[in-house]
Amino acid sequence: MIPRTILVTGGSGFLAAALLRYLACSGEYSLITSLRSARTDLPQSIRTVTLGELTPSNNWQEALTDVDVIVHAAARVHVMNEEAADPLAEFRFVNVDATLNLARQAAEAGVKRFIYISSIKVNGELSKPGTAFTADDTPAPVDPYGISKLEAESGLRSLAANTHMEIVIIRPVLVYGPGVKANFLSMIRWLNRGVPLPFGAVNNKRSLVSLDNLIDLIVTCFEHPSAANQTFLASDGEDVSTTELLRKIATVLNKRAILLPLPIGLMSFMARLVGKGAMAQRLFGSLQVDISKNERLLGWTPPVTLDRGLSAAVQPFLESRKS
Repeated sequence: MIPRTILVTGGSGFLAAALLRYLACSGEYSLITSLRSARTDLPQSIRTVTLGELTPSNNWQEALTDVDVIVHAAARVHVMNEEAADPLAEFRFVNVDATLNLARQAAEAGVKRFIYISSIKVNGELSKPGTAFTADDTPAPVDPYGISKLEAESGLRSLAANTHMEIVIIRPVLVYGPGVKANFLSMIRWLNRGVPLPFGAVNNKRSLVSLDNLIDLIVTCFEHPSAANQTFLASDGEDVSTTELLRKIATVLNKRAILLPLPIGLMSFMARLVGKGAMAQRLFGSLQVDISKNERLLGWTPPVTLDRGLSAAVQPFLESRKS
């Protein structure tokens, strides 16, 4: 199969927008994206379909004409301060019911391959010291977001078993790159200001994945025959501690990282007291993934090193400071 027309859902999202720009620059594909509301900052060669909110009642017919491959990146994402009365129901509405609605319509329209951007949270929140999650581990999601992603995966596999449409599931770890927001951007800002940070003695191991590496894996899965009906984890293949990560970012910023070696146990205790236990878990716990399956089945290894990926992520921040 040589795909010609690609539908990328959620074109305003961090990953989807970067993927669309990459594909548009390649000039190899006819591109379609779904948007919640109209926008004009995407390349003009991309056809846009405005659908409003992602719901189980969306009619995708206009977007599915002649589509070979779908990359489903639209989702209700993990939120730090959840306000919904029933978070699991909210996540299921979008991430399960709306996803399967699209997938069923895609199968009926003759789409050949459906690439689902899931989450490492399907595997779990933390890996045991010295071990790494694999794509074929028994899932162990903890929060409503992870549970909804697992349920969507299960529904997609059932659909693939009963139709001619192939499913590919990709579970990324933390994704970073140009335009990154949230905690990653906060770290960049703290280090640029020279703020002393209490993370000088964190000996955990975390896997991350740059936008460039994740996009390269997705494109590999467009047509590779061995990707059909498989699950892959996505990372840079280089694991770092929180302390090492901060030092690497500081190096790109040409700043000295002021990292104080405070006891991890004390900081974790204090974080729980102020309701930041989940954040402390990410800062101090380990989450490693094994991507050897990607090389074994796809011949894929990350083309971009962690250092290069961090440099690319920090560069827009540096340029904005100059302007």
